[in-house]
Amino acid sequence: MRFLIVLIIIALLAFKFWPEQPIPTAEESFIGPQIESLKKAEQVEDQYMEALDRANQQIEKDSDGG
Repeated sequence: MRFLIVLIIIALLAFKFWPEQPIPTAEESFIGPQIESLKKAEQVEDQYMEALDRANQQIEKDSDGG
């Protein structure tokens, strides 16, 4: 019986002090290239939306002055 208690205590201590493995980020995993492509696409979309806003502002400015 003592052997079982000692074994359980050792197992609990080993589990508690076992070093944790670092969890890799998505960019470091196998899906990294797809995430980079997604970020580039988001940048292109942001640039397009900014250009569209500037064009709309220019159209409003031209139509108000005309």
